[in-house]
Amino acid sequence: MESELLYQLALTLIPNIGPVQAKILLQHCNAEEIFHAKKSYLEKIEGIGPIRAAAIAGFRDFSLAEEEIKFIEKYKINPLFLTNPAYPKRLLNCYDSPTLLYYKGAADLNVSKTIAIIGTRSHTEYAKQVTEKLVKDLAAQNITVVSGLAFGVDAIAHKASLKNELPTIGVLAHGLDQIYPAAHAGLAKEMIKNNGGLLTEFRSKTSPDKHNFPSRNRIVAGMSDATIVIETGIKGGSMITAELANGYNKDVFAVPGKITDTKSTGCNYLIKNNKAMLLTDAQEIIDVMGWEDKKSRKQGMQRQKELFIELTVDEKVIVNILNEKEAVHIDEINIKSGLSSSTVAAAILNLELQNVMLSLPGKLYRLA
Repeated sequence: MESELLYQLALTLIPNIGPVQAKILLQHCNAEEIFHAKKSYLEKIEGIGPIRAAAIAGFRDFSLAEEEIKFIEKYKINPLFLTNPAYPKRLLNCYDSPTLLYYKGAADLNVSKTIAIIGTRSHTEYAKQVTEKLVKDLAAQNITVVSGLAFGVDAIAHKASLKNELPTIGVLAHGLDQIYPAAHAGLAKEMIKNNGGLLTEFRSKTSPDKHNFPSRNRIVAGMSDATIVIETGIKGGSMITAELANGYNKDVFAVPGKITDTKSTGCNYLIKNNKAMLLTDAQEIIDVMGWEDKKSRKQGMQRQKELFIELTVDEKVIVNILNEKEAVHIDEINIKSGLSSSTVAAAILNLELQNVMLSLPGKLYRLA
């Protein structure tokens, strides 16, 4: 196992091999085989080429990977490679999902309901009240709250989650050997202690440099069912995260603010340009995400029995998932079905053509 982890860690250290290229390579061989493959073989892989193949063949700095394994073992860090069953499956649907994640905590990263709550560091009292009320009103849904452990809205969301006994995960822009900002070290410990966790793609001794934050933001957006922007200016990390979430076909919500309030210009912009749904209360999230069952599973199963259409194996899998509740998000279908996204898309199209299922706003589906 340690030998396997050594090569997995080393894969993240090769110059010019980022998450996208790592995914390409892993379609052809496992981590260890990548380092033993001939340069002539690697350079023929589409998306790799001679320069990247040379970087792989010439890699010798395994000592850094060995050093990281010692850190992982000492502090009981859980390394999550792309193929690890505990890896956040929602992230796997993102083209640039991290090759390896470092995780400290007890929260399940693949629970059925996960939301990201983000916003400005210099928040108003209005943002604080909205965030706290939103988390409180969503508590009955047993959601997991994801944010960036930053000052402002992030910290409020984490603290509100703890108050309402919800698991909350902080995604970091640095290694797990430190907490940034340092003032949130106590908050981080409370999150871990109360069935939450800390997650990062950066190895130890990685400082919270400015260019790391957009990378952090893509994890926040990618591992969540929906991203909620509470308050933000027209520029900044929250706007980047919202754009990333849209790029991943995730639902984005934004809380509107006064047109004269510069701290709300970002939220108003997202709503105005149809990049986010206007959000005023928790019930709107519950409705859009289809989290409130209106009919029992028994009733749903009866509907399936009444279908006199011959379905394929893949279509039956999706119908069974739709039987579980009134409406199901596309990400949940992808995760629960275990099918590729292209197979799911094809099966959904056939089911829609046969009037077996219907498409709803917010990338939701239900039986017809």
